[in-house]
Amino acid sequence: MAAAAAAISPVPKDDLERIAKISATIRVIPDFPKPGIMFQDITTLLLDPVAFKDTIDLFVERYKHMNISVVAGVEARGFIFGPPIALAIGAKFVPIRKPKKLPGEVISEEYSLEYGTDKMEMHVGAVQPGDRALVVDDLIATGGTLCAAMKLLERVEAHVVECACVIELAELKGRDRLGEKPLFVLVSST
Repeated sequence: MAAAAAAISPVPKDDLERIAKISATIRVIPDFPKPGIMFQDITTLLLDPVAFKDTIDLFVERYKHMNISVVAGVEARGFIFGPPIALAIGAKFVPIRKPKKLPGEVISEEYSLEYGTDKMEMHVGAVQPGDRALVVDDLIATGGTLCAAMKLLERVEAHVVECACVIELAELKGRDRLGEKPLFVLVSST
């Protein structure tokens, strides 16, 4: 793994040491969950309190002055990073979930996978028109789930300010799928 390059996401030089530590704590597991996949395991990052705190702090430092009113966390690992960011910047947290996991009325957005389709859902009324939203997940690969989350938010007339991920699998070009929407990542997999 490599720290995100300045051309991808401008990061102050004094943060590079923290990002290198974060990158070093992410375990790569070959052939999981199937042959050919190099799984980026953030559970080892969570075992390191300093690296985990630095991860949250770097996001908070970026977003604390952007007037974000809602942090939307994508299931499931967006639920790990999203709530502490939301609390620190004074925003509400909204889970974006897989089908049939939310108990109330929901809106859904279908998206394409390499082997079919899936859906993401959000509670009706959780996000209001004009809310300024940050979409958070642990990783961007092809960008499908982030795009579905953005579409859900935009359907209720929220303004998606940015997407934020700990890791980017740059070779899968998920960033391209986001179109004009900015993406901030800490670590780029090489």
